[in-house]
Amino acid sequence: MNQSNKKNLEFIVNSGVNYFLQDSPRNWFENKKKSELPDPNINAGDKKMKIDDVIKDLKDHKSNLKKTAKNLVVYYGNLNAKVMLIGEAPGRDEDEQGIPFVGRAGQLLNKMLLAINLQREDVYITNVVNWRPPDNRTPNDEEILEFLPFLQRQIDIIKPKFIFLLGGVAAKAILSTPLALGKLRGKWHEYKSLNLDESIPTIASYHPAFLLRSPQYKKHSWEDLQMLQEKLKNVS
Repeated sequence: MNQSNKKNLEFIVNSGVNYFLQDSPRNWFENKKKSELPDPNINAGDKKMKIDDVIKDLKDHKSNLKKTAKNLVVYYGNLNAKVMLIGEAPGRDEDEQGIPFVGRAGQLLNKMLLAINLQREDVYITNVVNWRPPDNRTPNDEEILEFLPFLQRQIDIIKPKFIFLLGGVAAKAILSTPLALGKLRGKWHEYKSLNLDESIPTIASYHPAFLLRSPQYKKHSWEDLQMLQEKLKNVS
């Protein structure tokens, strides 16, 4: 196992799996010593090498999900993106193509981004879990924990200005809470990492797949997108 992965996973396990039972978003890294801070001058080439290392480690990682999936799905987009979008797990179309958010939900996500003047190529898109769960079921807590170190490494490498969480699984993984998405959305949270010297403003919203099934929630998603758009106005 990659040493960084091992360190993060040990920290999570030592914190207790029941961190998902907290009744408010929890900061895993509070009062922890920051170490191995990324070089602030890291360029896209350096990031590509580091992301390639994450992909290699994911390929080498022995996961039960790998046995029933076709393709590893890691990311799509800009390595220097200001915004990182994190979804749940690959679906059928993503599993076929090895790219996140390419099915109907992906098409809706593209429209959502365009509504705030962003293209897919402007952002970094990934998922909590990188192999498709059988029958598109929701990843369980063990699977979220299993892949969380890989996701944390991506965040540390990309160092986005903002994180936009798509759905309850992403909110549970990043905000470490079982609270319903309706109670989390509409406000900014903070993501902190052992390897970052600044927290990242984070917002949770609905997954595009959910919006396809429940279009009445699109107005709430639009409110969340506007909050992100407003923040982006003040970032160079």
